[in-house]
Amino acid sequence: MRVALAGLGDIGLTAHLPALLRNDSVDLVRLVDPSPQRRALAASYSVPTGPDLDLDLAEVDGVVLATPPWVTPELVVRYAKAGRYVLAEKPVATSVEAAAAYDQLDDDQRRRVQIGLTYRHDPAIGQLATWIADGTLGDAVLVRAHIYDEPFRPDDPEHIERITATLAHGTPVVHEGAHVFDWLSHLLGGQPESLDDAWSQQTRPELPAANLVGARLSYPGGHRALVEFGWLTAALPRCELTVLGDRGLAVLDGFTFDLTLTTAEGRREVRFPGDRMTRCFDRQVQRFVDLYDGTRKAGEPSLDDGIAALRTAQLVAGRAS
Repeated sequence: MRVALAGLGDIGLTAHLPALLRNDSVDLVRLVDPSPQRRALAASYSVPTGPDLDLDLAEVDGVVLATPPWVTPELVVRYAKAGRYVLAEKPVATSVEAAAAYDQLDDDQRRRVQIGLTYRHDPAIGQLATWIADGTLGDAVLVRAHIYDEPFRPDDPEHIERITATLAHGTPVVHEGAHVFDWLSHLLGGQPESLDDAWSQQTRPELPAANLVGARLSYPGGHRALVEFGWLTAALPRCELTVLGDRGLAVLDGFTFDLTLTTAEGRREVRFPGDRMTRCFDRQVQRFVDLYDGTRKAGEPSLDDGIAALRTAQLVAGRAS
């Protein structure tokens, strides 16, 4: 599969690029980023680079978009309508209104789009889904998702500038919530039935938007979720997801995805081979290849999954403001 990668920021260089290079079924034909500095960082990979995605479509079968969400919809539509396969980073847009651009795509074009809700692919999420579905934890569970990332580092002005610019296009719930609300719908049997309440807090007046956001949601089957998202504080709470029912407690470490299960029978730990980023991005790329060669008939997670997660995130952001 001949693939171009657009976007050589942190996630592009440290996760997408290595995963594409590790897959023997991928021929990486071009790296794209408007920044000369970022293109220079990728020079050692001996892959042709360029400032834009004006590709000769005869040279590529698919594109991976590690691009900001305010430019992603236009690029997805361009390449899907041209018959190419697209793996697009989350979130799929900055708002549900901006995601209306995807209405231009017909069913066949939409099925060619896979969304980079990368950590859905982790076996830890599959194990959590099993424990919830088989009643290991109880009939109804309370999920607490504490997603704190992107600390304020005064010695890294480039990071501060980049995350502050992202914040100008939406609070952390829009960006981090894409993953979390996809996990929750996957784990709890569907989209939330209601948003019960939400809050936000801006820790510094110079920030363009609130950098701490939280909400309480109700899901099918009597399940509840309490979610918190935060960026740009000097210290951050532990990033983790807990699932509590009357029969047990499961804890997912937010960085390693190691699992701990505690029930009346005792406590056990579940770890999976390799590091979380490598195994998830490798699985993601392989599913993209499977989509191209026909092993999979539609992108997984799908464009609809990405839009559904965005819709929930925007609902929370609106209620919290």
